[in-house]
Amino acid sequence: MGLHKYFQSLSDLEGIYRCPGVFKYQEHSVASHSFKVATIAQFLATVEARNGKDVDWKTMYERAINHDYSELFTGDIKTPVKYALPKLRELFSQVEGSMTKEFLDKEFPLEFRKTYEERFKEGKDGSLEGKILSVADKIDLLYEAYGEIQKGNPESLFFQIYREALASIIKFRDMVSVQYFIDVILKEMIDEETISQTKIKEITKQLLEADPAR
Repeated sequence: MGLHKYFQSLSDLEGIYRCPGVFKYQEHSVASHSFKVATIAQFLATVEARNGKDVDWKTMYERAINHDYSELFTGDIKTPVKYALPKLRELFSQVEGSMTKEFLDKEFPLEFRKTYEERFKEGKDGSLEGKILSVADKIDLLYEAYGEIQKGNPESLFFQIYREALASIIKFRDMVSVQYFIDVILKEMIDEETISQTKIKEITKQLLEADPAR
């Protein structure tokens, strides 16, 4: 038993790559994804706070930086597979939760166990911090797909991932930070003049126009 194993495992997360089994020009590790999600969540929370929302910053950071730690035990599952059926997603969550608890029981001193059980549990819920995490996670996924499309990756999967990520983000459009992302950041993205982004513009326009909140 020892926290040494936990600290060591952080380096192991650098070797777990997202979207496995698909050709990519740039690999993204679970470790780098967690950092990017925390950084994106920080900006979204900043927008919310500037517009009068009461952000629990400690909870927000803890959820963002730890949200994919359980992938140390399961690896990353392709997004279309993971979300194919609600029951399948539920089973993945149960396996991740069980393996994470087993690790905590084995490696963490009792005095810290409850704290880290809380930090490693599913953080995407109906709270402001949970919604921020959900959106930040999808924004990073959207940018990973966007980066591959920009580089000319022939895999059609990345257009599918872009579409599904953006559709998920739009569902949170009632949040002022998401509206800012759509109106300012997403607009900057699709306004870039490159041939490779023609389809990106079409997908983005189609999803935004289909949004009943518009």
